[in-house]
Amino acid sequence: MQVNIIIVPDMVQLDITGPHQVLSLVPDWTLDLVAASMDPVRTDRGLTMLPTQTRETAKPSDILVIPGGTGIDTAMLDEAWLAYVRREAERAQFVFGICTGSFLLASAGLLSGRRAGGHWQARDLLAQFGAIPSDERMTVDGKYYTSGGVTSGIDAAFRVVADVKGEDVARQIQLLLEYDPAPPFAGGTPFTSPPHIVAAAREMGRPRREKREALVAQAVAALKARHG
Repeated sequence: MQVNIIIVPDMVQLDITGPHQVLSLVPDWTLDLVAASMDPVRTDRGLTMLPTQTRETAKPSDILVIPGGTGIDTAMLDEAWLAYVRREAERAQFVFGICTGSFLLASAGLLSGRRAGGHWQARDLLAQFGAIPSDERMTVDGKYYTSGGVTSGIDAAFRVVADVKGEDVARQIQLLLEYDPAPPFAGGTPFTSPPHIVAAAREMGRPRREKREALVAQAVAALKARHG
């Protein structure tokens, strides 16, 4: 299986490295970090990653992984990325949209009529692309696996390993990584966190939300224009 993970500036590094760690442990699977060029790519919190392939040199995708982050807001208006995603999603056996990575799929016209998830502060906007927003930690609709924020991408990676190689292989990797989450605080979703925590998080994310709403409106308009 050829796994291609898209990387663009200002992506969330754990959306990339979490699934990468899981999928790279499957025997005979190869992974590439695919970027617009071979220049280093800076993530949203300052870590730098080195691409291994470009859109032009990457092998055909068996599994396509699209991490989330503010960089996706730019990428969903980039016709070169949209063309790559449409092409690779069509040929891939499995397609991941992690966190707001689902927005790149949506803006490429791939989630219309499908159930899809994303980060809790953004996923309602998927409806503007014709998708059906899902509040589940991980949502599977055909070959499209979409998930909530950051750590849920790890769960999606385990799920596809089990779907392809069997549950025993996925469980062995889970054990090798000692993946047994036990967070120190209850919460982590808007449904399980105290109201004052949710309110504070919403206020902190309000400027990003306003910018994303404007960019989603542009992406939706562009999608409608492409489809007449």
